[in-house]
Amino acid sequence: MKLDRRGFLSALLASAVLPDLAGGQALDLRPPRRPAPDARDLVARAALPGQVSFALSDGREPLALGKALMPMAPASTMKAITALFALDRLGPAHRFSTRIIRSGDMLILAGGGDPVLSTDDLARLAADLAASPQEPPRRFAVWGGALPHLPQITAEQAQHLAYNPSISGMILNFNRVHLGWSRVGVDLQLSVEARAASQSPRAYTITAMPRDQADLFTYRNDQAREYWTVSRGAMGRNGSRWLPVRLPELYAADVFQTLCRARGLVLPPAEMIPVLPQGQVVAQHDSPPLEVLIRDMLRHSTNLTAEVLGLHASGASDLPASGQIMRDWLGNLGQGLRLLDHSGLSGDSRVTAYGLTRVLAGPGRDLDLARLLRVNPLSEDLGRDPSARHLVTGKTGTLNFVSNLTGYVTTASGAEGVFTILCTDPARRQAAIGQELPAGVSTWTQAAKALQRDLLGAFAARLDP
Repeated sequence: MKLDRRGFLSALLASAVLPDLAGGQALDLRPPRRPAPDARDLVARAALPGQVSFALSDGREPLALGKALMPMAPASTMKAITALFALDRLGPAHRFSTRIIRSGDMLILAGGGDPVLSTDDLARLAADLAASPQEPPRRFAVWGGALPHLPQITAEQAQHLAYNPSISGMILNFNRVHLGWSRVGVDLQLSVEARAASQSPRAYTITAMPRDQADLFTYRNDQAREYWTVSRGAMGRNGSRWLPVRLPELYAADVFQTLCRARGLVLPPAEMIPVLPQGQVVAQHDSPPLEVLIRDMLRHSTNLTAEVLGLHASGASDLPASGQIMRDWLGNLGQGLRLLDHSGLSGDSRVTAYGLTRVLAGPGRDLDLARLLRVNPLSEDLGRDPSARHLVTGKTGTLNFVSNLTGYVTTASGAEGVFTILCTDPARRQAAIGQELPAGVSTWTQAAKALQRDLLGAFAARLDP
């Protein structure tokens, strides 16, 4: 086949190579590769109010660092460390059991610290109990001693926030209750339910009442009930939200009694017992394996699950002590880290971009954390980036005026890097602690995430040979 001059040149250009007529060497006509953007220049151009630190490593040595030793609030990136700690200490197949135990004339609902136990799970236990050949018990008790009882994860968050509930060995519906309201004429009707996918019985031990008050919520409890009041003016015609549960053993006992009554089994009034006696297990519910719990915790950023898994793994009696045990577990990798909880909700915990990157490059790779992380986590807020040729698996961390990201970036050529990006506006963060949606936080967070996306692009370019 003959080629004319134009066809000949077109064929050569298509292959991006022309002969060098002088020296017989091939001449590469592809445009030169653009140099990787300087991460520090990107941070300067973004002019995000506050502080930005970052670290990129190929797993052996750092490739890009910016204020990487500055201690900063981890927010939910702490959950990545907790995941590794729990996997190593407990094993990926570990499960948590909730049992119905018969001890003499007492029936006991014994919590095993299952962080995802739901009303539907209790309903299956109630059905198994009702179907068993058991005499009706004279006493009914609940035991939550598998974990220490802590009234909330952190005192700095507002009391009504559902992501800051109590902790106990008896956990139900993430220790939260569903509040719903509707207006019928001039009347405002409220419902409080132990809501799950199939079963949503009324929670009799928790009440909520509308009131003309300045505060959005007020709360108190006694030995038998939790009492919420809600600002009447803050409620629209119809609405709902979750509220934290502060007396989880009482809550679980109430729901279980309701579910048993529906099956014809009436239990006596509930007792809370500090010590679990020996007895026969008559029904049992096991949680999913730990690996599944961790995957869901990382993807949905569930604070309670993180704290519960950390406490199980450490055996400590409170969160600061448990966080310290986790830090000690890291050995030299824990240098520069201050870990006072497992979820990152505490305002006093601190990590560094370099330190967190070293953790993910070490035990993170050893335990294959990447497979449990969310893929392209920024896409949820920023949308898909059609120009990106790299893949990110990571864990975000967000508090008021805190936006962090840590994980792994893999280029189109297969090069993998480990990274951490921490963004904080300390002054506004301090002023907004405990608020649900302070002024300016949405705009600031969106800008921080946009910067993180730009930095990931620069990291990917730096990794490619």
